[in-house]
Amino acid sequence: METTTQRLPKWFKGQLYKEGAKVRNQFSGQTYELTNIELSIYDYLMGCQTAIEMNGGLLNPSTSELQGELRKGLDWFRTHNAKAYMVLLD
Repeated sequence: METTTQRLPKWFKGQLYKEGAKVRNQFSGQTYELTNIELSIYDYLMGCQTAIEMNGGLLNPSTSELQGELRKGLDWFRTHNAKAYMVLLD
């Protein structure tokens, strides 16, 4: 697993991993190898999604900040690794 010197976006509030890893889409079973930056953002997105679901979902106004973070992360993946987005997040 390769590491990269790519910088994290300024909005990112999660943990930066030292290494990347292979991630499996829980619905399709497809896998994709992510860099350390991509894996860090992916896990952050999964945490945001879980927190939104645990706090009443998308219709609850109290989750609006988390929803914004989720949108930023999805947009980041669409721009920086569209194939990983299609395999893991679409």
